Amino acid sequence: MMEQKEQEFTRLVEKHKTVVYTVCYMLSGSREEAEDLFQDVLVRLWKGYDTFRGESDVRTWIYRVSLNTCINGQKRKKKRKETAHVPLSIDVDLFGEISDRTLQVRRLYDRINRLGLIDRALILLWLEGLSYEEIGAVIGISVKNVSFQLYRIKEELKKMNP
Repeated sequence: MMEQKEQEFTRLVEKHKTVVYTVCYMLSGSREEAEDLFQDVLVRLWKGYDTFRGESDVRTWIYRVSLNTCINGQKRKKKRKETAHVPLSIDVDLFGEISDRTLQVRRLYDRINRLGLIDRALILLWLEGLSYEEIGAVIGISVKNVSFQLYRIKEELKKMNP
């Protein structure tokens, strides 16, 4: 019985590991921190696997566990000690050519990194292509509030200096 559960969980993680890692990376300050958060999320998913009742989509559950784990991890980190903000750098220039599009993407991620944790989570879910209904289910707010918050965040991003 345990072996079957482990196999099911392994398939689930394999299918959704990119989602989990993306959340961890976007809500952390470094690759090392993202990897630590990734491990924490996997532990939480494993511990909650038996109690997941399927009342929501499994992807929504994974996003919610990932976001909550990362946000709580960041809060605990801040309580332990005050640290300087480490800018998130994503290497979008994989082939050595810097195009206008590459620069735009870099600027966008730099701006997103300056947002608070919850705002980063909201914009991340939107960029991942989740519907407002799915975002609301993950974050725990109404669809109308999702719409309002995303509008506010987009306006804030527009106002930021590059």
